[in-house]
Amino acid sequence: MTTFTNTTKQLGRTLLTTSLIFAAFSFNANATSPLHPSGLNQNMLTSQTYTQENYQGSDAIKMYPKPENGQVQHILTLPKLDNESDYMIEIEIGQSRMVDCNKHSLNGDLQQLTVQGWGYNYYQVNSITDGPSTMMACFDQAKTEQFLTIRSDLMLKYDSRTAKVFYLPENTQIRYRVWQATSEFDYSK
Repeated sequence: MTTFTNTTKQLGRTLLTTSLIFAAFSFNANATSPLHPSGLNQNMLTSQTYTQENYQGSDAIKMYPKPENGQVQHILTLPKLDNESDYMIEIEIGQSRMVDCNKHSLNGDLQQLTVQGWGYNYYQVNSITDGPSTMMACFDQAKTEQFLTIRSDLMLKYDSRTAKVFYLPENTQIRYRVWQATSEFDYSK
């Protein structure tokens, strides 16, 4: 019985060590926003929103359609960087809601569309509805405000030449962060 226990403990230690080594060497990107090109610690991206009522078409976005009634146009503008191929933008689309202790999500269909004649892509979600949630008993009846997202993983290449444009239902937000590759490429053996 003692030999079995010692063997099990040794196997557990070996698995833990292997897992830690694998985790340390396999992750190649950080989700920390790099410094703004000005060198100041401020948000890199700028965002603007327009509805049908307050739409102002500028030269940078004149090719994109105006937002329809009930939709908001979200525009993310990226500053020029020296090594843009080392960066990506992670986008989450969702709404802030008051929720109980369960895990909640939203349903929405994210479509990638193209501006005819220009070739520029933009993204659209026509409607967002309540999605699945866990059904745990919440003994603490207090609700908290959380940002709930639709189930879509959107990672975009960093490209400062064109704005990132989204058409979303009212009361919907975009949450974003910039990823930067911090390691060199490795080669398979």
